[in-house]
Amino acid sequence: MVSRSLHANAKGIIRAKESMARKHWTQEFLAGEVGLKTRQSIGRFFAGRAVDRRVFIEICFQLDLDWQQIAQNTEPELLQTMSDYKQTTVNIDILVERVRSQCQEKIDSQCSTLQMLDLPQPIKLTDIYVDLYVLEDIPNRRWLEIPDLLQDLNFDQDTNTVYPLNADEIVQTRVLASEALAKYSKLMVLGKPGTGKSTFLKFVTLQCNHGRLQSDRLPIYIELKFFVEDATDLNNFSLEHYICQELALCGVSADEVKVLLTQGRLLFLLDGLDEVQESELHHVIKEIRRLSQRYYKNSFIITCRLAANLYRFQGFTEVEIANFTNYQIAAFVNKYFVAVSPKNQEEGLVKASQFIEQLEKPDNFKIRELAVTPLLLNLACLVFQSKASFPIKNGKLYQEGIDILLVKWDRSKGVRRDQAYQKLSLADKIKLLNQLGATTFEQEEYFFEQSQAEQYIADYLRQLSVLNGKTDPVALQLDSQAVLKSIEQQHGVLIERSRRIYSFSHISFQSYFTAQHLTTTADLETDNHQVLKKLVTHITGKRWRDIFLLATEMLRRADDLMRLMKQQIDRLLPPDEKLLQFLQWIDNKSESISGQYKPTAVRAFFFSLALTLDDYLTNALNPDWVNNSFPHRLYLPLSHCLSLALSLDPDFTLHQDCAFNFNARPPEDSLAPALSRGYILNHTVDCVLHFDLAVAPTSLRELQGLLGALQAQLPENGAEPLNLWWERNHQGWTEQFISLISEHQNLGHSWQFSQEQRRLLWQYYEANQLLVDCLHTSSELTPEVRSHIEETLLVL
Repeated sequence: MVSRSLHANAKGIIRAKESMARKHWTQEFLAGEVGLKTRQSIGRFFAGRAVDRRVFIEICFQLDLDWQQIAQNTEPELLQTMSDYKQTTVNIDILVERVRSQCQEKIDSQCSTLQMLDLPQPIKLTDIYVDLYVLEDIPNRRWLEIPDLLQDLNFDQDTNTVYPLNADEIVQTRVLASEALAKYSKLMVLGKPGTGKSTFLKFVTLQCNHGRLQSDRLPIYIELKFFVEDATDLNNFSLEHYICQELALCGVSADEVKVLLTQGRLLFLLDGLDEVQESELHHVIKEIRRLSQRYYKNSFIITCRLAANLYRFQGFTEVEIANFTNYQIAAFVNKYFVAVSPKNQEEGLVKASQFIEQLEKPDNFKIRELAVTPLLLNLACLVFQSKASFPIKNGKLYQEGIDILLVKWDRSKGVRRDQAYQKLSLADKIKLLNQLGATTFEQEEYFFEQSQAEQYIADYLRQLSVLNGKTDPVALQLDSQAVLKSIEQQHGVLIERSRRIYSFSHISFQSYFTAQHLTTTADLETDNHQVLKKLVTHITGKRWRDIFLLATEMLRRADDLMRLMKQQIDRLLPPDEKLLQFLQWIDNKSESISGQYKPTAVRAFFFSLALTLDDYLTNALNPDWVNNSFPHRLYLPLSHCLSLALSLDPDFTLHQDCAFNFNARPPEDSLAPALSRGYILNHTVDCVLHFDLAVAPTSLRELQGLLGALQAQLPENGAEPLNLWWERNHQGWTEQFISLISEHQNLGHSWQFSQEQRRLLWQYYEANQLLVDCLHTSSELTPEVRSHIEETLLVL
C-alpha cells in the first residue's frame, strides 16, 4: 500500500530552502501558493516530518523541484505504485466504467433536476433542455463602431426605432454547443446572466455520466462557490484533494483518482467562476490552472459570466452562448408547458401553441425581444401559464424581469457577489439605471461609448452623499468604471456589444427605465407638470409609444397626463378647411348610425376607412401611377381600420358589411406591370363599392350598377390585352370613374387629400389610437376624465 505521507530528505530540505531564497518567499507566502490557510504543513516539510502526500508534491511543484528526488525512501513506493497501476488501455476502460457505476447515482442527484423560476417542484433537466448554440467569435471583442452596430440592427430610420434582433449575433456564425465541445478539449463557456450556462453544464454532465458523451471519461461536476466554502472549512484549497474527497464518498480510492487523472480520463465541469468572491478568486484560478496544466490530458469546461472573465486560461478556447432563435424559443415553450402539466400533456401543448401565437403578434414584439434570454423566456411562460395570455400592462413583466436580474436570480442560487458599488443601495442602483436609461433614450442612443456611459454614471454619483464629498475627477472616473462593470457583470442589464461600446441588454429595459425616471420625477412635481408637458411633445414619435404606455401604467395619478395628451393631439391638425370638413363629415356619419354602437367607435371606423380609400383613389387615378408604387398602407389587413373602433367598442360589428380583401398583394410591378395595373384598377373599384355599402347600405343600387359597368370594361385576362386597352382607353375610363364618384361625393370617397394632409390625418389617427391604448392601460384614472376623453375623440 502506498504511503499517504512523505518526508523530505536532508539534501532535499537544503534544495528547498535554496529555492525559497531565490524566490524571496516566506513560509506564509508558500502556504498561500500551495492553497493552505496556515503554514503548519510548510513547517513540517522543512523539519523533515511527515506531510500529506499531495501537499508534499504541491510544495515541490511550487519550488520547481522534483518531488521524487526530495522525498525520503520513495523508490520502493514508486515500484509498488507502478506495479499496482501499470494498466493497459483495456484495464483503464474497465476502471472508468466501474468508477462511473459507483458515482452515477450521486452525479444524477446533482444534475438531473432544475429548480425553475417560482415553480414549487423541480423539473427534470432532460424534460426542459433545449440544445444551445455558441458564438466562436466573442461579440464584445470585435472592434466595431456604433454605425456598424446600427447597420446590423433592424433600424427604422423614419421612426428612429430599433426592432428586436440579436444585435450581437447578426453577423456571427453559430455552432451547436455540442459541436464546440467535440472540437475543443478545454472550453471556457461565457454568457450573459440567464443564458443557460449552468443548465448546459449539467446536461453535459448527465450525458457523460450515462455514456452518451465522451463515454471514455468520468464527469466531475463542481460548483465552484461550494468548492470555496468546503475548502475554507477544511483549510485546504487543493482541487485535487477536493475531488478525491468527493469521489471517496462513492468508494473510489485516491490512487484510483490519480490513475484517472494521469491517464486523462476525467471530464471536469467547473460551474460559475463568476460566483466566486473576489477574495477567494485567485486561489480558485490558481487551482484550475494547476489542474489543467498538470493533468493536461483531461477535458475541461468552465462556465463564467461574460463580463467577469478577466483571466485567460492557457490552452482554453472561449465561446459565448448565443441568444435563443425562434426555433429554440418554440422548443423551450413546448417543453415548458408539457413539463408543468404532467397529468395532461395535451393541455400543455395547446397552451404552448397559444403562447407562440400570441408572442408572434406585432403588439408583443417587446416581449419577444425578452424571450431570446432563456431566464426571461421562463418568466414569460410563468406569467402566461395562469391566464393563457400576456399581461395587458407590459410594465409588470419588465419590472419582474429587472427584479430577477438585479436581486432574485443570485439570491435564489445563494450567490453573494462582491459589490464594487456596495455603497449604493438597491434604490440608488435603480435610480441610476433610470437616469441612464432616460438620458440615452432621449438622445436616441441605443448604443453608447463606454466613456460616455461612465460620464453619465459619474454625473449621478456626484449627486450622492455616499461619496463623502469626493470630487477628484480621477477617483470619480474609477468609481464610475467600477460601477459600470459591476452592473454588467452582476446583473447583465447593461452589456458590452463591441469593444468599449455598450447598450441595455434589452430595448424594453431601456424603455422601462426611461418611463420610470419620467414618472418618478413627475410625481415629485407639485402642479406645473413640466415633465409631462415635455413628454407629450413626443406624442407622434413612434419610438416614444412604449414610454407613454409605461408612464400611464406607473403614474400614481394619470389624469394630468391624459388631459395633456388629448390637448396635444387636438393641436396636431392645422386650421385647414378640408380637414375640418372631413372631421365634420365623420361626426355626421356617426350621428346617422343608430344607437347600436358608441359614436366614438363609429367615428374611428369611418375615419380610417375613408382615409384608406383616399389612399387608393389618389394613387389609382393618378395619370403617372403606373410608374409609382402603391402606398404600403394598402396592403394592411382590414384590422387596421378596425383597431381603434374595436378598442372603443368591443361589440362593434359594422365592419361585417364591408368585405375589403387587403391581404391580397398585386403582382410585382417590375415583373408584370400590366397585371399589376389591372389588379389595382379592379381593386380600387371594389374598395369604392364596399365602402359605399358600409356608409350607406340602403341607397346605392344605381351607383352599384354604374360602378359594376365600369369594372366590366376592364379586360379579364392577359398582360398584352390590358396594356393595349390602357393605351387606348385609360383617359376616358378614368374620367368616367372620377365623374361618377364626384357625383356621389357626399359618400366620402372623393376627398383628394394632398400628401401632407393625408400624413397629418394618419398622424392624428394614430395619436388617438395611442391615447385610447393608454386609457386602457391606466388604472389610476378618474371616471370623469376617462369618459370625457372617450366622448371627444376625433372631434375638434
